Amino acid sequence: MASKIKFGVIVFPGSNCDYDTYYVLKEVFKQDVKFIWHKDSSVGDVDVVILPGGFSYGDYLRPGAIARFSPVMKDVINFANRGGKVIGICNGFQILVEAGLLPGALLRNSSLRFICKYIYVRVENKNTPFTCLCEEGEVLKLPIAHGDGNYYVDEDTLKRLIEDEQVVFRYCDKDGNITDEANPNGSVYNIAGIVNETGNILGMMPHPERCSESALGCTDGAKIFNSLIYSLALAEEFVMNK
Repeated sequence: MASKIKFGVIVFPGSNCDYDTYYVLKEVFKQDVKFIWHKDSSVGDVDVVILPGGFSYGDYLRPGAIARFSPVMKDVINFANRGGKVIGICNGFQILVEAGLLPGALLRNSSLRFICKYIYVRVENKNTPFTCLCEEGEVLKLPIAHGDGNYYVDEDTLKRLIEDEQVVFRYCDKDGNITDEANPNGSVYNIAGIVNETGNILGMMPHPERCSESALGCTDGAKIFNSLIYSLALAEEFVMNK
């Protein structure tokens, strides 16, 4: 039997989804998980690093701009560049963009209002470690809670993201139709989540940790965590059997 996956959840001043993420990984998915303080110099012995949602450093200057310079981020970048799996959720996505690990920028919502509600996203690429248990075109119901979720890239970068299949989730209606009305924040191309070129870093605005157990009334977020756990377990088994 494969050993448990080791998760590390980064804690910044202002993080407010760190305990949610820790609880889900520990109690729902029964994995090893630890908190990593923003002043630590190393992420330590982990398989996955998660940058959770919240308001790191009070979102001063702009969301993620100060957290990007936290001491631990130097090793997060090294970990990611070595192929380690990284997930940035909401504010975590903003931090990954500010750190240059993902392209683009997260702007103010087009409504200029904070939005907290369930939305739908369509899986655009199932061939990632984060979506391998999903179906192409599958619709997931996930919650969002952000004021700066309006993802933007220039036309050339967007074209490259689409051609390289880096767009993983797009906002849609409950039937999977990509429409302006289904876009909660004005994101270009209805983008809700992307991966980097090598596919080991995921940034997404919706919160899978808030909908991963039946007690919360929705379990669609579990597909993202289960996909990652499954893909890492398969990789470990492959190495052991070589």
